[in-house]
Amino acid sequence: MTVKQLKEIPVIFYRSSLGAEPVRDWLRNLPSEDRRTIGFDLATVQVGWPVGMPLCHSLGGGLWEVRSTLPSRRIARMLFFIYEGQLIVLHGFIKQTQRTPQDELELARKRMKEVVT
Repeated sequence: MTVKQLKEIPVIFYRSSLGAEPVRDWLRNLPSEDRRTIGFDLATVQVGWPVGMPLCHSLGGGLWEVRSTLPSRRIARMLFFIYEGQLIVLHGFIKQTQRTPQDELELARKRMKEVVT
């Protein structure tokens, strides 16, 4: 039996034109157990891409979400896209409703446009 070597995709966090990293800031404000869970889930996507449900879900237009169930009994989402061989994390939030709020999607899509232009 041969073991297939997985290729790791570099993870890059969105950075604004002013140098702010809102996703990293959001992560830093979470409890350490929640950060650890999100980090593990993101690393799973990083080394196993493409990854399907239940961990990863397409939101259309090249936008994807990493779905994390946190120890604090909350649900987190990290929105990302693949660009030039890199996993670009655009936005993170705690999910409050069954559907992903439109404003969260719009923010991620706006940031996606900034990255590609």
